[in-house]
Amino acid sequence: DLQICQHRAPTCCTKKMEESYQAAVRRERTQSIQALNFELKYMIVGHITAFQEAFESLLRFAENRTSSLFETAYRPMAKEAAEPVKELFTDISLYILGAETTVESAVLRFFDSLFPLVYSRLINPGITDLSEDYTECLRLTRQDINPFGRYSKNMVTELSKSLWASRMLSQALSLGIEVINTTEHAALTKECSKALVKMQYCPHCQGLTLIRPCVGYCLNVMRGCLASVSELDAQWREYISTLEYLTNEMAASHDLEIALTGIRNSVNEAILHAQLNGPQLSATVDKVCGQPKQQEGNLSSDNIVRVKEATETQTFVMAHASLNNKRREFINYMKRSRTFYASIAERLCDGDLVMRDSSTCWNGEDVV
Repeated sequence: DLQICQHRAPTCCTKKMEESYQAAVRRERTQSIQALNFELKYMIVGHITAFQEAFESLLRFAENRTSSLFETAYRPMAKEAAEPVKELFTDISLYILGAETTVESAVLRFFDSLFPLVYSRLINPGITDLSEDYTECLRLTRQDINPFGRYSKNMVTELSKSLWASRMLSQALSLGIEVINTTEHAALTKECSKALVKMQYCPHCQGLTLIRPCVGYCLNVMRGCLASVSELDAQWREYISTLEYLTNEMAASHDLEIALTGIRNSVNEAILHAQLNGPQLSATVDKVCGQPKQQEGNLSSDNIVRVKEATETQTFVMAHASLNNKRREFINYMKRSRTFYASIAERLCDGDLVMRDSSTCWNGEDVV
């Protein structure tokens, strides 16, 4: 009653053993594909981790620099500005990780929150009553009167350009892991299970436990079994080309580092622009939002403090040159994996599975 290992000679197999063999080949095939995938997956996961760690440290550094701007130059509003600064960098981090948000909405939300503080603490430091309604009116007015001039738009442009490639690379790496995981769990068809049993275990039914399959026979069986997986070849090659393009985009200049560390300077210039145009802004705001309660105080032009751009940026950018080296190493490795799915049958038939350098092997019917 054997279904797979039928043979003229007497056999020591039963139908139940054939079923066990089918379960065994399914398990073994998954394990062999997992073993092949392991190194590739390890490289991608390692790069995702290195990329995220470097990115988080960049973000922390840029956030600290931006916060220190308020503490050193704009102390009257430093405490209240801490929350908008934190929100801005959280939004940037979420954008990189693929959240449904945009750099523009993050930056403009930041400047919406900043304007009421700049207006009431620097331009009109005498304002005592900053009610919720008045604050909200200032936030909405910011969009119409553009108190920060071109600086808010420039910041959107700079960040959008440099963060785009990072966001795409982050998503592409996650997609790579998803593809690899899917191929590991690709189900074997019944015909494939039977062909694998015939190749690997039918010799056992004749007591030939040391005879292994012939190389050509193994390749035919594996190519048939893995036809659906090897169809990924063209897309995988295209995927590697895309990764190469993205890493080159990021490494062309360290514009990611420069854009993030430049946030401090952009914010400083934006605040200075608003202060220098204080009287015109006050006149417009008074018309739109009305006049808030004030105590006697000096106008803000006396309080303008120019902040020198911090010199540690250069050292920081140099420290992140190692990130470029990691990108290069990674893409060189990935380029070598270009034929991964095209050659998967050859790699599975390599090693202990087949008989090499021997005159006898199993061809599916007999020892030859």
